[in-house]
Formats: sequence, structure tokens, C-alpha cells
Amino acid sequence: MSGWPLIVVMCIGQVGNLLPHVALSANLAQHLMPAWGLSAAEGGLMASGYAFGYMLAVPVLTTLTDRIDARIVLLCGSIVSGLATLAFGIFADGFWSGTIIWSLAGLGFAGAYMPGLKALTDRLPAGDTSRAVTLYTSSFSLGVGLSFLVAQVLADRWGWRTAFYVTGAGPIAMVIACLLIDARRPVPKAGRLLNFTPVFGNREALGYILGYGAHCFELYGIRTWLVGFWTFVVAHQSAPSWLTPVLMSFCFAVISMPASILGNEAALKFGRHRAITIVMIASACVALVIGLNATAPSWVLALLLLVYGLTVPADSGALTAGMSAAAMSEHRGATLALHSTIGFGLSALGAWGTGVALDVAGGPQSASGWLLVFIVLAIGIAMGPLALLWARRRTQRVA
Repeated sequence: MSGWPLIVVMCIGQVGNLLPHVALSANLAQHLMPAWGLSAAEGGLMASGYAFGYMLAVPVLTTLTDRIDARIVLLCGSIVSGLATLAFGIFADGFWSGTIIWSLAGLGFAGAYMPGLKALTDRLPAGDTSRAVTLYTSSFSLGVGLSFLVAQVLADRWGWRTAFYVTGAGPIAMVIACLLIDARRPVPKAGRLLNFTPVFGNREALGYILGYGAHCFELYGIRTWLVGFWTFVVAHQSAPSWLTPVLMSFCFAVISMPASILGNEAALKFGRHRAITIVMIASACVALVIGLNATAPSWVLALLLLVYGLTVPADSGALTAGMSAAAMSEHRGATLALHSTIGFGLSALGAWGTGVALDVAGGPQSASGWLLVFIVLAIGIAMGPLALLWARRRTQRVA
């Protein structure tokens, strides 16, 4: 299998792998925090366990794809992710058990996301990778949107444990995809497995990796607290009955897919660094506007969140495609590993840091709390253009 059939199969598989992705965040503010008596900082830390588990495992699992077929890593990671999500529904009964099990789910996803990208790019000609990478990364948004939708609807009707039982079956789609695609053995490599020295020497790739970290900080922060924020809006601004947290979180996630694709097309047309920088600055500005208007009418906040849903992911595909293009072919697995390690490490910081900010400034029922959350998100994404500028100057100096 190759070409567009391969891309379609891998994107469908990834959507299945992402069905558990925000099952915890979708139910954090409305179900888990009240049931277990958690503070916002504790809730954010539990949600960040997913990214933390991912961060610990991804250097080994993604770098391993330089030595064995990425399809094998992808298959094993998908199975672990699904089983851990199911285990959360069965066994989680508080902060510690929830954090540990959710970290295992993130560890499984570490074998599913970037190894999946490696499995895809290894089977495509070099000229076909930019749009394929963007489609793969943008399908992330569709999967997250379905995760928000399914997890909340099931939890509201049959309890939050049911949400984890059902979403835990999603990775079966990627298991099937792995069985459909052809085997592909990479060229054998010698030396240490975790050798990031060549990646740190690649300034162009490193700039995209650090920019991706800023993107992930903002993305995971808002995904962790989006349902909680809209629950605050519904409680204080009398939103229409149909404008529920379920609808808002689903729309916010799904519009990310075309936003990521269009962002990459803009990068190809106007220059990658320029397009990414403009998107990041715009996203920081929108975050500040939302925070400063947390008590505005619900329809105003709904429109602002939809705009934010466009700016937050618009740099994702361009950043990952830029990193992939800048990576040396013999070190692509290590480059992807560092990309994900930094990205999801800062994702964990984003989820926990915004939770701490929420507690410090008054909690989930306080407008000042949400103001500080969006200030933190704006500061985080504003670091991205600085990383790109640093990389460009270092690259020009070396040249």
C-alpha cells in the first residue's frame, strides 16, 4: 500500500488512536474533580500525566524506529493506549490511581503518534511528505474533537467510567491499519540508541522543535480547561441551552483540522517562519482578549473561542512539516523523538501550570482565575517566535 490509500488508512487509524486522548480532560471539571474533591492544580496535574508518560517513553520508542519497522512500535503502542484507557474506567478511584493509569495511557500513545508519522513518511517519496504530514497531524484535530464529543455524551448519560470503556476501543482502528500496510525495515544503524547530538546540531530542525513546544504548551493548556471554562460561562453568562460544553469543545477541536492544513499552505506560499510567527502572535492576542472578557456575553465568548480554535492549531502542521523537512534522513527517528519529547513535556507543563494559575487567582468559578489562565497561555505561545528567530540567527551565523 502506498500513496493516497496509505495516507487515508493512517489518518483513519490515528483518529481511532485519539478517541481516548481527551477523555479525562472532557470530564475533569464536571465529573472527576467534584467526585474526587480535587483542586484545579491537582486536576491539571492528573491531566498532565498523559503528556508526562508520553514524554518519558517517546525518546526511546521513536528513536527505535530508526532501527526497526515503525509499524511494530505503532502496533504495540496502540494496544497499550487502548488497554490503559479501559483500565482507567475500571480501576481509577482518586488522584494517585488516576494519574498513574493516565500516565500509562500517555506512554502507549508515545508509541502511536510519532512512530505512526515515521511509518507513514518511510513509505512515501520525499516530495509527497509535506502535505501528507500536514494531513496526518491535522487529523489529530478530528480525533480530539470526536474524543471530546464521545467522552462527554457518554459520561452525561451513563457515567464517566462508560466514557473510558468506549473510547478505549478506539485504538483498534490503528491496529487494523498496521495489519494492512506493508512491512518496511529501516537501514540498520550502529551506535547508541538515544543519540540526540546530531539533532541538537541541526539548528533549523531545533527551531521548529522549540516552536512546537510553545504550540503544545498552549494547545494542551486550553484543551485541559476548555470544558471547565465554558462551564463557567454557562453558569454566569446565561448561554443558550444548545450552546453546551459538549458542542463548544467539539467545534473547537474539529475546526483545528482545516486550520492546520491552511496554516501549512500559507507556510508553503509565504515562507514557513513568517507564517508561523504571524499565527503565534495572533493566537497570543486572541488568548488575552478572551481572558480580559471572561464575563462578556456568551455569544461573544463563543465567537472568540472559535477564532482561538483557528489560531491555536494553525501552526501545528507547518511546524511538524518544517521539522520533518529539516531532519537528516539518517536521524529522522531521533529528530521526531526530540520533537515529541519537548512538545509533550511542555504539554504537561501547560496543563499543570494553567491549573495552578486557576487556583492562585480564585478557582474555576472566578473570572480573575480564567484571566490568569489565558495570560499564561498567551505567554507560552509567545515563546514560539523567539525560538524561530533564535534558530534562524544561529543558522545564518553558521552559514
